[in-house]
Amino acid sequence: MDRRHPRLRQRDAARSGTETNHAAVVAIKAVHTLAWLSIESCVVYLLITGLAGRTDKKVGLAATVVTAETLVFTGNGFRCPLTGLAKRYGAESGSVTDIYLPRWFAHNLPAIHTPLLVLMAYLHLKNLRREQATGS
Repeated sequence: MDRRHPRLRQRDAARSGTETNHAAVVAIKAVHTLAWLSIESCVVYLLITGLAGRTDKKVGLAATVVTAETLVFTGNGFRCPLTGLAKRYGAESGSVTDIYLPRWFAHNLPAIHTPLLVLMAYLHLKNLRREQATGS
């Protein structure tokens, strides 16, 4: 962490072409947190409905949200696209999760979600096969 006086940090940031805009960084991180909460709500919904044996149109919508997020994250080199934006506005680490989520949790989100994604897909595919077999 840079312990220099804020004016010295700002001067050096201006010299490097990245002027710090704290309001923009906070806004970016707040938007990221809201998006993350929405996506996590979909993940929880998919897990609950999968375990309950329900697969319906709402599951399809939640799965679309989770799939889109996964594709965006993967397509961006396993890095949140908002990270570059946060860095451009002067976030020290560039990370968009470092203020609002515990560091260990934010760092391990991909490792935590990969098995959950596999489990959700397995449960809902199993549910769909069961529904097709019974003709419901």
